[in-house]
Amino acid sequence: MIPVTRTRLPPLDEYVSQLQTVWQTGHITNNGPLCRRLADDIASFLGVPNSELVANGTLAIQLAIKALDLQGEIITTPYSYVATTGAILWEGCEPVFVDIEDQTFCIDPDLIEAAITEKTTAILATHVYGYPCDVLKIKQIADKYNLKVIYDAAHAFGVKLSGESLLVHGDCSALSFHATKLFQTAEGGAVICNDAKAAKRVFLMKKFGHIGEDDYFDVGINAKMSELHAAMGLCVLPTVSDVIRSRKECSGWYDEQLKGLLLQRPIPPVDLEYNYAYYPIIFPSHEVMMRARQALIDNGIGPRRYFYPSLNTLPYLKPELKRSCPISESISSRVLCLPLYVGLSESEVGSICGIIMRSLLDEGMLE
Repeated sequence: MIPVTRTRLPPLDEYVSQLQTVWQTGHITNNGPLCRRLADDIASFLGVPNSELVANGTLAIQLAIKALDLQGEIITTPYSYVATTGAILWEGCEPVFVDIEDQTFCIDPDLIEAAITEKTTAILATHVYGYPCDVLKIKQIADKYNLKVIYDAAHAFGVKLSGESLLVHGDCSALSFHATKLFQTAEGGAVICNDAKAAKRVFLMKKFGHIGEDDYFDVGINAKMSELHAAMGLCVLPTVSDVIRSRKECSGWYDEQLKGLLLQRPIPPVDLEYNYAYYPIIFPSHEVMMRARQALIDNGIGPRRYFYPSLNTLPYLKPELKRSCPISESISSRVLCLPLYVGLSESEVGSICGIIMRSLLDEGMLE
């Protein structure tokens, strides 16, 4: 079976070596030395002012919402993982969906202003597949209406725009270090704050709002990363540049073998240093995609409908929240993410592309 992704684990002896600190100190959680070191190393690697490690990427979004005191309506994208919308709802806010661009699949900034009401407090946008939102336009709108900006940057680890980290944009960015990501700690995440006050609130909120045993400063929850997860991150972080190079090579194989087919791909902006987090393709129709998907599955290949469904259609949303987003609904019905990970061979990519081409041939879309 060729899965859509495969976790790249470090050599076991390297992980055990990092764990020696845990066994020597007995410090397993509560902001131990490995967590502190990993937070500093991540901030340095990414070129950002801080990195507050948390237990997962969903909590990173929730903590950002809390740290910025958001209430009421949050303008957001329908084309993202369900956690983006779930975090808004979980924090008692209302998602206001704005449709996406048809090139990057990120939120369309030209539609944001019309969705702003007196209840709007923020924009929560996703850097889809690691391709950046139009951060400059979003900032202009946010500044005009005094709105906060959070980016779901779960896919954007290591991405640079015009020579600087994509994470320097917005008030906060939420990262995921889930096992499926190119940088992983098995489970984990981080909040990057471009404001010292927000960073301090995240630090407090992720540990019940207190420092020491008896000094309480804020309401909080338990969102801390453990030392065991930080140990994994310390092993994986030095390999990230090599991982990105390998994924770039693999993506190049796909590009070469799929060129000329009736398949849509995201169009990146200029001056982008991409991380090759995913390889999505958009088929001409839902029906064509489903038949190609089944052909891949029948041959032991596991693509993923990532993202599906369009989040404005989630069944548990109140009817008034289900705003029409035709581009997102169309893309989500036609998308497949193909396998992409370190160790995927050129011949395996060739097999995957061959199945897709045969499927399109059967549809009468190839000669």
